[in-house]
Amino acid sequence: MYIAANASTWLTEPFTPIGLKALEAKAGMLERIDNKYVLEQHVLEKAIPELVQHFDILDINGCRAFNYETCYFDDVACRSYFDHHQSRKKRIKVRMRKYLEAGICFVEVKLKDKRGMTVKKRLRYDMAKFGVLDQVAEDFVHECYFALYHRAFPHAISRNLDMHYRRMTLVAKNGGERMTLDNGVQFRMDGSERQIDSSLFIIEAKSAKGNGVADRILRRLHQHPTKHVSKYCTGLATMRSGVKHNNFRRALNKLGLLAADGNANVIPLVRPAGIDVPWNFAVQIQQRQFA
Repeated sequence: MYIAANASTWLTEPFTPIGLKALEAKAGMLERIDNKYVLEQHVLEKAIPELVQHFDILDINGCRAFNYETCYFDDVACRSYFDHHQSRKKRIKVRMRKYLEAGICFVEVKLKDKRGMTVKKRLRYDMAKFGVLDQVAEDFVHECYFALYHRAFPHAISRNLDMHYRRMTLVAKNGGERMTLDNGVQFRMDGSERQIDSSLFIIEAKSAKGNGVADRILRRLHQHPTKHVSKYCTGLATMRSGVKHNNFRRALNKLGLLAADGNANVIPLVRPAGIDVPWNFAVQIQQRQFA
């Protein structure tokens, strides 16, 4: 059981629907410049009337908000995390993602090229193997890394952090631009669970030059990109005590994950005693208890 896919009708209903094939044809965006924003709900509500004029929304069989289960892979030294923290030009993120409503799974590799653009590669994967990289998946990661950086991938990686969130995807009516809106982000590591306040949205504006229609609309509302809003990195900084996170402090603070003493600070979500329920259902129970 997971978060209701149509919970954000105030956000999804104003937009004209577009199917997956049409979206990919207009804006596949596997190579792009991403600008990330953290928006409170009341700010996003102000942006909707103008966004509706320029964007359509992904709709699959009447569903417009989709549940994603994602796990990230890193080595024992968390090099992927620290490469991002240090803004290294050559860096990689490896994740596995389940698109729950669609019933499909991908291994996804994200890299940075010499222009600073994000390069994303995907491999269709067996959902039953979620969380485990088999030899085919490992070879895919190595091939993606070598193809861009012309050197062997040097690290042995394993499952490090899990998360769940709900995503809505907008695509520019004129094509060439995509916008994702993530909400209800929940992290899980080593039996511990955390969540970001449900009134906050992590927005990614994806365009060829990093100055698309969405960026201009948000600027008019005095919203500017927040650096280092990586869900993996903010999640790891939140879940792993004592990990260096200086360069993520602004993002952590905007996401409500930074306490006054500078340490990550969110309320842990605990399964109700004596009740064996799925993780996301336990989250909903706890949310109702504190509502």
